[in-house]
Amino acid sequence: MKDVLKYKEYLGTVHYSAEDEVFYGKIEGVEDLVSFEGSDVKELKEAFHEAVDDYVELCESTGKTIEKTYKGSFNIRIKPEIHRSAARKSVELGISLNQLVEKAMQEFLSADLEA
Repeated sequence: MKDVLKYKEYLGTVHYSAEDEVFYGKIEGVEDLVSFEGSDVKELKEAFHEAVDDYVELCESTGKTIEKTYKGSFNIRIKPEIHRSAARKSVELGISLNQLVEKAMQEFLSADLEA
């Protein structure tokens, strides 16, 4: 189950508040916190589309970067056994652990896009 909306090239994560009886979410991968909400799925989708369009328009009119900037580095936490296996595999292949992880991620993301 994916609690994600897609509109244009933007993604929005979705949650439900039982207390407020409302669906709510935020646009992912942008520089600011941009949220939206709706009392039903139709209203939620409309609010998401409107939030994306408004945010893009605001950024374009002010010259602000829309998409979040990524450094190209991040920390991960994995089981020590996986870390050991990955380190050994990188030695066997004659590449760095970073190169191994990048290759694995590229292969996973390519396969995921084809699915």
